[in-house]
Amino acid sequence: MDCWNGAVGCSWIYPTLIICANGFFSTMRPSESFLTPYLTGPDKNLTIEEVTNQVFPVWTYSYLALLLPVFLITDYVRYKPVLLLQGVSFIVTWLLLLFAHGVVAMQIVEFFYGMVTATEVAYYAYIYSVVSTDHYQRVTSYCRSITLVAATTGAVLGQLLVSLADVSYFHLNAITLASVSLAFLCSFFLPMPQKSMFFHRKQSSGTLPGTEKTVATISCDRPPSCQGDKSSPSADMGPASEQQAGDAKPQNHVLRVLLQLSKDLRDCYSSRKLLYWSLWWALATAGFNQVLNYIQVLWDFRAPSHSSAVYNGAVEAIATFLGSATSMAVGYVKVNWDLSGELALGIFSAMDAGSLFLMHFTDNIWACYAGYLVFKACYMLLITIATFQIAVNLSMERYALMFGFNNFVALVIQTILTVVVVDPKGLGLSISTQFLIYGSYFTFIAGIFLIRSIYTMISLNCRNINVVGESSDH
Repeated sequence: MDCWNGAVGCSWIYPTLIICANGFFSTMRPSESFLTPYLTGPDKNLTIEEVTNQVFPVWTYSYLALLLPVFLITDYVRYKPVLLLQGVSFIVTWLLLLFAHGVVAMQIVEFFYGMVTATEVAYYAYIYSVVSTDHYQRVTSYCRSITLVAATTGAVLGQLLVSLADVSYFHLNAITLASVSLAFLCSFFLPMPQKSMFFHRKQSSGTLPGTEKTVATISCDRPPSCQGDKSSPSADMGPASEQQAGDAKPQNHVLRVLLQLSKDLRDCYSSRKLLYWSLWWALATAGFNQVLNYIQVLWDFRAPSHSSAVYNGAVEAIATFLGSATSMAVGYVKVNWDLSGELALGIFSAMDAGSLFLMHFTDNIWACYAGYLVFKACYMLLITIATFQIAVNLSMERYALMFGFNNFVALVIQTILTVVVVDPKGLGLSISTQFLIYGSYFTFIAGIFLIRSIYTMISLNCRNINVVGESSDH
């Protein structure tokens, strides 16, 4: 009991424990790897075409509509209410998955899941508002690690229950409902933050939060919100004056913050280096999320779940492990990313394209699984490098701002892909043809950065030759 009281009394241990518990239970979803077999099986009895062209696109549209307002509201209400909203959205999503039927009901499921993904920003942003900068690196590691453990645990548990215990997909979803309900309960015990990154900043006599530099990690499912910025006037003058300022003209404060955010965003993208890395981030993340959204449909097309053994959970577990391993390996590789980064973006994007072409042209489900593992590992490697390159020169608030805007641009691109390629009002292509388009898309990305890296190396070589020539003349 004394140990528990000591943990609660320590300013960073208690909220870290609770947010990690929330992250574990919200990410430990054993049914998620088997969503498409569940929807197309006897429980929901939808066709592959209905799932692909009518149900899954709703998630992209709702995510796009909700991301920007939720990003700002999350900061304004100081994170905890949004974590509670995420918990409610999780529960509604899985209640509908369990007990609702029909295309329209599943479209409503996708809308609420869009709410879930839009509110994920609160998970990482919350912890930075309740711990000091001294503990940022440690709590980031804890929060990141627990979600990786939970995702792997969920995928392995789902696969074992399906393959060895012959548990139905319905009962897998019931287990997931119990897990996300526990996450919702955990969020009630989180202390309410007294500050936030943008709308409720707190100044101190020491260094400003924005002057701290941190480096964040990233994953396939939960990207981090990180880094901070310069101060904002009239934000932290004590409770009395803060309330008077808020009572006087709260709308002016909100407008002032939004104007400052737009200025910071413009300043960030004025750096050519950050602009190129952000361009890759937006383009590749759009394609990555699109592939993740429809990969189960392709697997079910290659090996129909009603007549074949399903190993989706095992593949997702291995993919998560490989993604984590490649992300960690980046930290031990000594490379001048300023010089070689764009070449790496081009080469590994080309590998992504190759794995997508493999998934299109092969009829073998194991080749599809292997292509997916390569695709996810390459993306996780590159997104980790991109995260570091962007975060290392930015403060927390500016990194969080760029992270949010890059993801918003990625979502706009993904929505365009969905409307053109997937939606029946567009081309409404078959799932196999879609992956041909996605492979071509990543080929385009690889071409951009390979050409850019060749140009950079030739320019640098010519510059070095000129410098040597001038020195020899003297």
